[in-house]
Amino acid sequence: MTIPSDAQPEGTLGSDTVDDPIMPPAGLWQKVLQFELYGMPAPVFLLAFITIALAHTFDLLPKNLIGALAIMFVIGGVFGEIGKRLPFWNRYIGGAPVLIFLGTAWLVYAGVLSNRDSAVIEAMMQDYKFLDLFIAVLITGSILPINRRLLLRSLIGYIPAILASVAGAMALGVLAGWIFGIDSKEIISLYVLPIMGGGNGAGAIPMAEIYEATTGYPREQFYSVAISILTIANIIAILSASLLDRLGKHYPSLTGEGQLVQRGALEVLEDEPPRRKLTTRDLVAGLALAVTFYVLAIIFAKVIFPGWGDVKIHPYAYMVLLIAVVNATGFVPAELKEGSRRVADFFSVHIVWLLMVGVGVAYTDLGEIIAALSLTNIAIATLIVVGAILGAALGGKLFGFYPIDSAITAGLCMANRGGTGDLEVLAASNRMSLLCYAQISSRMGGGIILVIASIVFGMQG
Repeated sequence: MTIPSDAQPEGTLGSDTVDDPIMPPAGLWQKVLQFELYGMPAPVFLLAFITIALAHTFDLLPKNLIGALAIMFVIGGVFGEIGKRLPFWNRYIGGAPVLIFLGTAWLVYAGVLSNRDSAVIEAMMQDYKFLDLFIAVLITGSILPINRRLLLRSLIGYIPAILASVAGAMALGVLAGWIFGIDSKEIISLYVLPIMGGGNGAGAIPMAEIYEATTGYPREQFYSVAISILTIANIIAILSASLLDRLGKHYPSLTGEGQLVQRGALEVLEDEPPRRKLTTRDLVAGLALAVTFYVLAIIFAKVIFPGWGDVKIHPYAYMVLLIAVVNATGFVPAELKEGSRRVADFFSVHIVWLLMVGVGVAYTDLGEIIAALSLTNIAIATLIVVGAILGAALGGKLFGFYPIDSAITAGLCMANRGGTGDLEVLAASNRMSLLCYAQISSRMGGGIILVIASIVFGMQG
């Protein structure tokens, strides 16, 4: 027996059937399911958010790696999704990463996060060394895949680009001193050197010790000014990185979009491509190689050659050198190089939001930033950062580098607060692939500034 085409079998629903009152209309529900937050359907992310909110309310967030990742995932997801959609902010201020670390710092400053919440995140960053893992992966994955001749060429010209950046910062710093009636020696000592010195722990703090030892004045006199101006300069560097990224979009000839050396400046034979299809095991091997290089760098920094005198060589500086040597020898096969690159890409694209939450809690004092804000300090810091940008861009161009990428690494990664500042600057400019050069700026460049500081302070003693 044939059922007429316009008939409905018993038990079926016609097109005019009323929707289930418990569920939203089908079209709306479909849109809700299709809307994703941090790669998850909105209802699933909402479940994660409610779970962490309950743990926060009852002070039950687990004091371990799981608790840290859970709360960092939710906070990063909320601020990140807002930051990447917020008009103007997402184009010119730095987008998701910048809003994440500033928003998280505000949660701490306003007392929204409990002591337990903050302690769990700080443990993730400082006890579990999440920041060290992130940097180790990105350094390995950004140096190993680089063409060997390009790598050698870039390292030879990079230190001169850093020196050009310092010269530019000093020139505009002195100009700022003339504008505001501040002596040039004071501008260089209390403003330029702290900004260009590689951050706080490896820059401002040891610089304060040098200041006291060479001038006889108390270190607090130097440090209180240095940390304030450095804090302002770090924010300006992040904003400048975002603007330089936009500039590169308008003038593509000025940037390699994450490549430092202009290929036209050097005839380069392509490296051998992978001989087989990559597997997940290659990615695991890339991660294993990153942590191995990190441990080897610590052995060099602590045992084999810690440095000379009071000058210590940071493990990250050794990582850059060791990986560059291994790359130059051709010891690592192409498959493992590509595996390292893909692991670094995963961290820089998908894990960076979690990292920025940790930076906001463990390494950002919003009260300190607010206290340092004054029109004079902002103007002086801005001129110094602009000088670093121009010096690095011109110096980089002279040595065959793309001006914008050179300005970001040899310029802005000198004029920020060190390792965490590097991540913030590179995230704002979408150039995490340049982390190896950023680390050279923060570590080797910071060491150069300490030597310059010893000379400058000695002249004032």
